[in-house]
Amino acid sequence: MAAAARAPARIGDPVSDIDTPALVVDMEKLHMNLKIMPQSMSSFGSVAVRPHAKAHKCATLALLQVSHGAVGMCAQTLTEAEAMVYGGVQDVLVSNQIIGHSKLLRFATLAHHAKMSLCVDNEENIRELSNIAKDLNVTIGAVVEVNVGQDRCGVEPGPEVPRLAKLVQELPNLTFVGVQCYQGLNQHVRKAADRQAATDTVVEKSKCALKALEDAGIKCDYVTGGGTGTYLYEAGSGVFTEVQPGSYVFMDADYGRNFGEDGQLVHQFHQSLFVLTTVQSVTVGNRAVVDAGMKAVSLDSGEPLVGDRVWLIPGHCDPTVNLYDWIVGVRKNKVEALWPITGRGPGI
Repeated sequence: MAAAARAPARIGDPVSDIDTPALVVDMEKLHMNLKIMPQSMSSFGSVAVRPHAKAHKCATLALLQVSHGAVGMCAQTLTEAEAMVYGGVQDVLVSNQIIGHSKLLRFATLAHHAKMSLCVDNEENIRELSNIAKDLNVTIGAVVEVNVGQDRCGVEPGPEVPRLAKLVQELPNLTFVGVQCYQGLNQHVRKAADRQAATDTVVEKSKCALKALEDAGIKCDYVTGGGTGTYLYEAGSGVFTEVQPGSYVFMDADYGRNFGEDGQLVHQFHQSLFVLTTVQSVTVGNRAVVDAGMKAVSLDSGEPLVGDRVWLIPGHCDPTVNLYDWIVGVRKNKVEALWPITGRGPGI
């Protein structure tokens, strides 16, 4: 397990003693974000929040999200799902397809420990999942993934949706849960009006999928999707019953470029994730070298000195987290928490 690597700090250490480069979280800002999410969802009635673990890959943080009202977690890889379940999360949706006997066997085994659901878009895969679930004497939820514009995974929002749903209903040890209608590209559409319009397209395609199910006599009470950039639009659509924001706990530079309805940059959530680095060399001109591979830093507070600490905001939190074994939680200049990132890696 990658997280068995030596931690870059000890509880109680001053920030200056953290080995760099290190993935550091401002605990005060993190807990503010955890509270903001349920507050922002309070006007949407029964629409549930299922945060995405791909943002942090850390069961400890997932359990904090559950304690703040999340119904469970999403995972994008089998490794993430195993980290969540073996870390104590009781309800996990793998919002992706898992292909191959050995991986499906590992996935189905998790159903002995937690409520497990999996996105599907292929008949052969569904049949193999059913056979393995039957052999292990477990029941697994199947969520038909619908292509709502990203053109990645999922079937088109037409007759293929009820065909796969009906197959799930007919096969043993599977339960048809509903549909996933996620469009990741919409999360970083910069203008609020454009994000809303893009989400409206997702909603219309989702309605087409639901209409196809209804016409086939198949009841569907579960529509999941959305992300940190658009979840409020999905939640208010009257179609989605669940949203999947993930980055909100950390935020990153990319989300920091989104604009709100007032035309100003969105500051709904706080930047809590940083890569802490040390300046290891100062060369000619306005150039500093840090131990995170970056060649230049802002000099708006004066030139850095060798040994100075530099706090970098990741451009994208998900893959940045995947590079580290530990999250170092800090508060008031001291290390408060050390959380292993047990779900990191290529997702095998």
